Formats: sequence, structure tokens, C-alpha cells
Amino acid sequence: MTPKQKPKVAFFSFTCCEGCQLQVLSCEDELVDILSLVDIVNFREAIDEKRDDYDIAFVEGSISRPHEIEDIKKIREKAKIIVALGACSSTGGLNCLKNRFPMEDVKKIVYGEKSKYYKYFDTIPARPIDAVIPVDYYIYGCPIPKQEFLNVVKSLLLGKKPEIPNHPVCVDCKMAGNICVFEKGKTCVGPVTRAGCDAICVTYGCVCWGCRGLVDNPNNEAHEETLKRYGLTVDGVLRSFDLYGSWHKYGGKV
Repeated sequence: MTPKQKPKVAFFSFTCCEGCQLQVLSCEDELVDILSLVDIVNFREAIDEKRDDYDIAFVEGSISRPHEIEDIKKIREKAKIIVALGACSSTGGLNCLKNRFPMEDVKKIVYGEKSKYYKYFDTIPARPIDAVIPVDYYIYGCPIPKQEFLNVVKSLLLGKKPEIPNHPVCVDCKMAGNICVFEKGKTCVGPVTRAGCDAICVTYGCVCWGCRGLVDNPNNEAHEETLKRYGLTVDGVLRSFDLYGSWHKYGGKV
């Protein structure tokens, strides 16, 4: 494949911590191979040059300001393929927590007494990018798994549809040999959350907070049965879904 034939790739960030792009840069051993196959034309975390001609756009971050709506639409017009990079762009992520409050209250909470200086601060309820534009593929997680990014890049270069796990985190947990956190008196959204993270949070002593979003067809009845078995109710654990799933939990309303 000659340089002229290499696909042009761009990375963009909206409202986010840019941790998912840092995960891309952590692919240290693989970056040389990636750069031999693609031409990166826009990547603020890595290069100063910027070009507006690109075939594949990896987009990190949720949409939370009016001008970002127009910006993401322009990216969609130019890119042949849009990949949502991480939880914020895929599901709205942590940023959607602010949607539960009036925007004026949000500014006061964030900026305190200085909020008066942000009278014209143009914040809007946060939303995933597919609430604004069509998205072709998703890489879930907070942050994204490095290997999943590499697998998606490989698939796109081969002209194949990337295969993203669509089974619950419970499967990953069992494969990792973890004791179910419900047995430890904790709550978890792993039974309805998309796997692909190797259950890393549970493996290292935490619980699943659902950063990879719901599986396409979550077995809600099975999850309810699990909750009943441990003396819990759906209403009692709904707040557990708020951290990463509040956008879809409330039907995408703003």
C-alpha cells in the first residue's frame, strides 16, 4: 500500500478528559505499524498539524455546547466513517449527570460565587454524539480498552465490520474467576452491561458501574431475579445506572 493510498485518520475531542486518546497513544509498540498503514492528519494530543481531509474520524467526548453541534455535523459531512471513542461519545458518559439539574444551578455548583461571570456560558444538556449525527461504529469504555481500539483499526483497514462484544460483563467476570460482588453485599450493573473490558473493575476490587453501556438486548428479567435473590429492588439500584447511563435511562431527554 503506497502512502497515497493510506486512509486519512483524524481524532477529535469534545467534552471529555481525553483519556481515551491517551489510551491510543499508549499503543506504543503498535504505533509504528499503525502509522505505516494510515495517515493521521488531525490529533491534537499528538501532532500540531491539522488537515480537514480525512476518511475516518475517531470522536471522543459528549456534546455539551451549542457550537459543538455544528462542529460534529461538519465532521460527519467530511468523514466516510465515524467511530465514537469511549463512554462520553458513545453514551454521553459522566457528563450527562448534569442533565438532572437546571443549567443555571449547574453553573453555580461548578463555579460558585464566580458563576455570575459566566452569565453567557453556553452550556447545554450533555448528549452522546449519536444524538446529533449518525455513528458508524463504537468503542466503549472509560477509558477504552487498548486492544479493542487496535482490533477496530485492523477491521476498518481490512474493510470489515468491527466485532464489539455484546454479552454481559458477568461472562467476563466468570472467565476471570471473580466472586460475584452480590455475594459480597454490593450492587453491580454487570448483568446488563456490555462486556469487553475483561471485568477489570471487579477483578481489582470494585464493582461494574456500566461504563460500556447496556448490551443490545439486556436480560432485565434475569437482573431483577438477581436483585430479588439478594433482597434488592430495581428502584433501590437505579442510581447505580446514573453514573454512565443517565442519557439512555431517561430516554435521551434533555
